Amino acid sequence: MSRRLRYGVLAAVALVGASATAYSTASAGSRVASAPPSNGDINIEVVTHGQASDPFWSVFKRGVDDAGAQMGVNVNYSAPATFDMVAMSQLIDAAVAKNPTGLVVSVPDYDALKDSLAAAHDAGIPIITVNSGSDVYQEIGAITHVGQDETIAGEAAGQHLADAGATHVMCVNQEVGNAGLDARCAGAKTSIEAAGGTLDVVQVDLNDAAGAQSTISAALQADDTIDAVLALGPTGASPALAAIDEVGKTGDILIGTFDLSQDVIQAIIDGNMLFAVDQQQYLQGYLPIVFLTLYHNNLNTVGGGQPVLTGPGFVTADNAQQVLDLTGQGSR
Repeated sequence: MSRRLRYGVLAAVALVGASATAYSTASAGSRVASAPPSNGDINIEVVTHGQASDPFWSVFKRGVDDAGAQMGVNVNYSAPATFDMVAMSQLIDAAVAKNPTGLVVSVPDYDALKDSLAAAHDAGIPIITVNSGSDVYQEIGAITHVGQDETIAGEAAGQHLADAGATHVMCVNQEVGNAGLDARCAGAKTSIEAAGGTLDVVQVDLNDAAGAQSTISAALQADDTIDAVLALGPTGASPALAAIDEVGKTGDILIGTFDLSQDVIQAIIDGNMLFAVDQQQYLQGYLPIVFLTLYHNNLNTVGGGQPVLTGPGFVTADNAQQVLDLTGQGSR
């Protein structure tokens, strides 16, 4: 674990612990702490580019909802129906118009969202960026960023593939224009090339699952030197697995993905997938609600000028069954 990641996680754990114990009864002989303040007047808006029906974002939203219930605050989650930055900027504008206590927002395309985010900052609304935006959160004026550094995560994924023997990797990008996904492919490319291999990006449209599978299959058939596929999310991993099976190379072509779903974890258990990069999206939803509540009640900040990193971690054959057991609870 890097020093940067270690400090970010320790800070996050310390603050969560503080929120749970700050109002507990003091030890014998000391003053009894006052009752917790009512948080019913705290309203936090959460706007992301990911739909709550998506396997990844449903876990993120579970974190938001759990933290809201535990902190006793009001939370509202919204996202565009598809990856649509115009629609997302409109959702941010609508959230700002409510004058919330705080705003949690993902930033997959800063240029497209810049004006809406500036309006939120100018209105004096505390902002925490999540998931994507680690490179611009300070420019936005956010308190901190909660997520993983996608370049670092991409480099780690590429290294895992290289260590397993991959020499020619296909990186499957399902959201063209998403800076975080671009960074994942770029980071993986750095590691693969450092090991003497190559990486090419193939773009697919996951609104057409059959078409995505067909695109991947065609690329695999056109170049038989491809020995590994890197998907950038569970919804991209499914057509990639199907395409590898379609061309008869299950077990011959390595595959790894970012992010978790039950299907992804089962594929790892079955030996059909090498790994999944785990950015712990439950924490990405949970922690900002806690942080904004503490900021409102006690002017606490976190990060110390660095983002709070929730990943990358890795789910492999060694721990996949344990993680799968937790997915049934909706928190992994």
